Amino acid sequence: MALAITDANFDQLAAEGKPMLVDFWATWCGPCKKIGPYIEELAEQYAGKAIIGKVDVDENDQLAIRFGIRNIPTVLYIRNGEVIDKQIGAAPKAALEAKLQSIL
Repeated sequence: MALAITDANFDQLAAEGKPMLVDFWATWCGPCKKIGPYIEELAEQYAGKAIIGKVDVDENDQLAIRFGIRNIPTVLYIRNGEVIDKQIGAAPKAALEAKLQSIL
């Protein structure tokens, strides 16, 4: 299951040093609902290898501001605390996974 990433726990999770896939989403966002199951599947597939989580932008606006999130869904790929790549808008699972593979 994808982690609930919040303003309060992001820095602690990033400090673990594992690559991260972070999905910025909202409950009212149609395209977010489309990729949600893909994020959950990737969380199961990459458990222990990467941190896969979701940030509800309505509840965690500081992270959205910090990373300049203007459109959702936006998926950030983070390694060593730095954004390596991103995907804006809905994308197929294969595209999300390919970018994740590139940072492992």
